[in-house]
Amino acid sequence: MAGAAPHTPVLLAPLLASVAPVTGRWLDGTLGAGGYARGLLEAGADQVIGLDRDPLALELAAEWGAAWGDKLRLVQGVFSELDRHATELQGVVLDLGVSSMQLDRPERGFSFQADGPLDMRMSGAGPSAADLVNETPEARLADILYAYGEERASRRIARAIVKARSAAPITRTGQLVEIVERCLPRPKPGQAHPATRSFQALRIAVNDELGELHEGLMAAERALAPGGALAVVTFHSIEDRIVKRFMQRRAGQGGRPNRFAPEVEAEAPRFEIVTKKAIGPDAAEIAANPRARSAKLRVARRTAAPAGPIAAEEIGLPKVSGE
Repeated sequence: MAGAAPHTPVLLAPLLASVAPVTGRWLDGTLGAGGYARGLLEAGADQVIGLDRDPLALELAAEWGAAWGDKLRLVQGVFSELDRHATELQGVVLDLGVSSMQLDRPERGFSFQADGPLDMRMSGAGPSAADLVNETPEARLADILYAYGEERASRRIARAIVKARSAAPITRTGQLVEIVERCLPRPKPGQAHPATRSFQALRIAVNDELGELHEGLMAAERALAPGGALAVVTFHSIEDRIVKRFMQRRAGQGGRPNRFAPEVEAEAPRFEIVTKKAIGPDAAEIAANPRARSAKLRVARRTAAPAGPIAAEEIGLPKVSGE
């Protein structure tokens, strides 16, 4: 089969079913290991633009994607600027969060399951997780853990990090895992690893993932042609809430990001929601790929209404002190 990719992405079958028929030019804003791009091409897309901030993703794609020729165009960049690379698209796919390709490489520092340098940078540039952990004031560090990881023990963990770094810099994932584990009770069978939420929060902060999501959704709105599809796969509740609220607001549905916010007047619909509820993986997919368990897919289709900005607070982006 042409252009074989290294892995199968989650929720590919329901995604393709929700956006069918797949024609024209599409943009995969989080190329990763290339599973969605390959799936779109095999389903009938005339061309897929594969966008990723991670140089490794593009390096690998140059190998497996060569068989597709001009039908696959590779671009390094962030999806908040995806409309700089293409407009009048028939579809945009965003697979949020960290990729298996990044998780499975301890030297990238994303995983709490193997010791490695405390990095977590998707692009390889800018401040790392080690910089964040060793230089951020305690109160802001606690805010990051709570807002981006929904970690209830955020203050306790932040206090422990500050105490540990006063003795020696925290430079390894294993060091951070030990600090977090000492702050939390031992997990019961079936529960997530104690460091899951802290690593998620730090990764989101290092890569500005929620700011990228906010800007990326608006960029997709600008880039899509009328009738074009926006498909977003999320892996945790914070992302899913933001995507859900964006699609609801852009579909002209009123409402408030929380019960204390003022009612916002509905605007002319810029999208029509395709998936009334988020689609999750079936039992077979979870059995084949346990990482798919938390995945959710939401799809909306662009109308002809003019694109426009939407404030971060309207779609419920969490904020931390100092922002």
